[in-house]
Amino acid sequence: MKREIPYKIYLDEKELPKSWLNLRAFMQNKPAPLLNPQTLKPMTLEELSGVFCTELAKQELDDTSPYIPIPDEVRDFYKMYRPAPLVRAYCLEKALGTPAKIYYKFEGNNTSGSHKLNSAIAQAYYAKRQGLQGVTTETGAGQWGTALSMACSYFGLDCKVYMVKVSYEQKPFRREVMRTYGANVTPSPSNTTNIGRKILEEFPNTTGSLGCAISEAVEVAVNTDGYRYALGSVLNQVLLHQSVIGLEAKTAMDKYGVKPDVVIGCAGGGSNLGGLIAPFMAEKLQGKADYRFIAVEPASCPSLTRGKYAYDYCDTGKVCPLAKMYTLGSGFIPSANHAGGLRYHGMTSTLSELYAQGLMEARSVEQTSVFEAAEYFARVEGILPAPESSHAIRVAIDEAKKCKETGEEKTILFGLTGTGYFDMVAYEKFHNGEMSDYIPTEEDLAKGFAGIPDLKL
Repeated sequence: MKREIPYKIYLDEKELPKSWLNLRAFMQNKPAPLLNPQTLKPMTLEELSGVFCTELAKQELDDTSPYIPIPDEVRDFYKMYRPAPLVRAYCLEKALGTPAKIYYKFEGNNTSGSHKLNSAIAQAYYAKRQGLQGVTTETGAGQWGTALSMACSYFGLDCKVYMVKVSYEQKPFRREVMRTYGANVTPSPSNTTNIGRKILEEFPNTTGSLGCAISEAVEVAVNTDGYRYALGSVLNQVLLHQSVIGLEAKTAMDKYGVKPDVVIGCAGGGSNLGGLIAPFMAEKLQGKADYRFIAVEPASCPSLTRGKYAYDYCDTGKVCPLAKMYTLGSGFIPSANHAGGLRYHGMTSTLSELYAQGLMEARSVEQTSVFEAAEYFARVEGILPAPESSHAIRVAIDEAKKCKETGEEKTILFGLTGTGYFDMVAYEKFHNGEMSDYIPTEEDLAKGFAGIPDLKL
């Protein structure tokens, strides 16, 4: 007899994953390797170790180990806020009048307000174990910067954050949380780096981008003794750490004999989506089960739905390795929309390869539609969602409405990556009717595409 499914499914502390799942190990066609921007040869461990902690560089290059043990110190930290709940959205189902069953994995139950802490604490741990003084990073909406400042505070490390200028101005309270945890926060692009000054000279009124902020953070890291760079998305190591999201979700669903038909996640650089789908995609790749996966991105920064699959620079300053990914070009400066965490020009190489193989779908949605869904969800389910997460909510609602039309009883799982309490300026603009939608023209995209290197590999 099937067990009655509670509103919230909590796992026991003993059920917290003991290992991260390395999705690349299950892929027959592996993601293309990172390339050295000078030699155009695959990055070596020695080269990556000049930018990242050595252990993280090893994880970045590992595409054969299915599982990588979670260090005890990291797992102990996880226990302060994990396992995170899996929620059956009974109220949302009732409000929509849909036969669909809707679940969401809630990652907002920690002070950083998002899933980003899952990787931040791992990266800080490896930096501390290596004997480093501190780390540098970038942040868009601020969730990653907040998470890394918390993790660095826990391990007694210095933390230098370059925050995309528009978010720095839109979200001052997120900035102050970082400072509360001891981080030094600088709006990007800035006059504190050579790359920042160059960008400001060329684009004096720019609102910034994640690509710009990455360039500045990397420049400081490689030129400061005792520092390394930490990144909150895009990289293989980050998707690895974020697999705890999907592993917990699958364990919780398996407990009640539930199998999702469709798994939905917001997609900027790919950390949340990659973490959520990891164990489900691994099963699909092994032929053990079949699922639909939908990546949801903003129409203003549509790397998957309108980008090109090519080797491109990961940052605007072109100092980082090149990655083969769906990209809008490293010089593409997205509009100042309110989903700052999804304002990156490319998609992680792992998800890009899966998308190229037809194993994953992608949709782009406009921000007014996203905030309509966010407000509806807040009123029905009682959680104020972050703008990034609300992209997944938008498509989950759309899929549930389709089930109402067809009568199909599909099971939908989506990732609720964080809370929107620091995003009230965006909600205010939406409520005042001051929010507009921006969709880049073909001409806008062409300018970004023009900067993609033409490599003869």
